[in-house]
Amino acid sequence: MDPAIQGLKVYVVGGAVRDELLGLPAGDRDWVVVGSTPEEMAARGFLPVGGDFPVFLHPVSKEEYALARTERKSGRGYKGFTFHTGPDVTLEDDLRRRDLTVNAIARAPDGSLVDPWSGRRDIEQKVLRHVGEAFAEDPVRLLRLARFAARFGAFSIAPETMSLCRRLVDEGEVDALVPERVWREVAKGLQTGSPARMFQVLQQAGALQRVMPGLVFDEEIAGQLQCAVDAGLALPQRFALLCRKSPDPERIGRHVRAPSECIDYARLLPTVVEAMQGLAEHGDAARAPRTEGEAPSADATHGGVEAWLDLIERNDGLRKPQRFLSLLQAAQCVSDRIDIAAWRRRLDAVRAIDAGAVAKAAGGKPEKIKAALRLARLDALN
Repeated sequence: MDPAIQGLKVYVVGGAVRDELLGLPAGDRDWVVVGSTPEEMAARGFLPVGGDFPVFLHPVSKEEYALARTERKSGRGYKGFTFHTGPDVTLEDDLRRRDLTVNAIARAPDGSLVDPWSGRRDIEQKVLRHVGEAFAEDPVRLLRLARFAARFGAFSIAPETMSLCRRLVDEGEVDALVPERVWREVAKGLQTGSPARMFQVLQQAGALQRVMPGLVFDEEIAGQLQCAVDAGLALPQRFALLCRKSPDPERIGRHVRAPSECIDYARLLPTVVEAMQGLAEHGDAARAPRTEGEAPSADATHGGVEAWLDLIERNDGLRKPQRFLSLLQAAQCVSDRIDIAAWRRRLDAVRAIDAGAVAKAAGGKPEKIKAALRLARLDALN
């Protein structure tokens, strides 16, 4: 028996229990301690780390142990709650405050389940259902529900739970969400197996434009997000695809405090897609490289290579070649007429130009260097 918890009433709760019942790999475990006090936890060597309520790190495993607590609405938004902890708070009291029944299951040290809200039944029936009416008091729960719907794509959402989501929107609670928390959930949702479902749920609840103003989301974008999943694309690429049809993707990224890399991808992807579509309309010069010794096509000699070089330079491909190729990978989810291998060869050819030698040959005159460098790059592409 672990001496740090010997004599304590401790239970594994939440996601670890849910995922175990779903047969998914075990992640981090969260523990609830019933009937204890902060003083007793400190005396046992636990390190306090909680801000609003008592949470402690195990002295050896460093897993989180939280004292059982209740919460009461006291203000606007997800921070508008007061918490109560004490030896009188029961495990059922603690589970009652949780968002969804599938997350309100506890496992005792002997392996038995404590499931007062029938979460196991909802797991078996693949339903995401709220625990209680308090669901409509915390706007983060709407984001979490949408994210869980994206992660567990086969689960439906209980109609009464969706009604509470709409209440969160109608009563303005969703407007109290802070951008950083929105991004945290959006980023997690984008990296699930069915990311589009997150935004479909937010749309269904009437929350999407309140959470991400200006976002244009439709079935085409949904399909392209699924393409990103199938292709194993990274978060910046997925965020760029999400914002692709939006008039000001950069503004959306700033609004939710997305990382600068994600904002850059969202800003650049529409220009890449537009250029690719334009090249595709003018024949295979956009995607079919010449074999050695083959004469360039009319498209290539009369604008094809110039368009290639313009696209590379406009997207800073010379300095950031990997980002440029990643943008092309994302663009493949919009247009399948993109040959990544050919573009990699073009990048390599252009980047192999010795800018110093070109400058020296131009006599060091700035007005001549720029033109000579461009000509050398076009020759390399040809």
